[in-house]
Amino acid sequence: MDLKSKEFFVMNNDELIAKLNSLKAELYALRFKHATNQLSNPLVIVDTKRNIARVKTILRQRELNISAEPKTSVKKSK
Repeated sequence: MDLKSKEFFVMNNDELIAKLNSLKAELYALRFKHATNQLSNPLVIVDTKRNIARVKTILRQRELNISAEPKTSVKKSK
């Protein structure tokens, strides 16, 4: 699941932290599957690492007041 930076910018800090924790857990599971040769597409690990970097970058930008946290969070319904 490749998410773009725009989708992260509309999240508030609490949602970003929750997303970061879920991405880290996903990366852990992907590494375990890769080590046991159960992962069909190892590029998913790269995408997950990039999403973690995106979330961390946005959190750091907000910490340094480079970008502002959105007033309201927009939830997408599927």
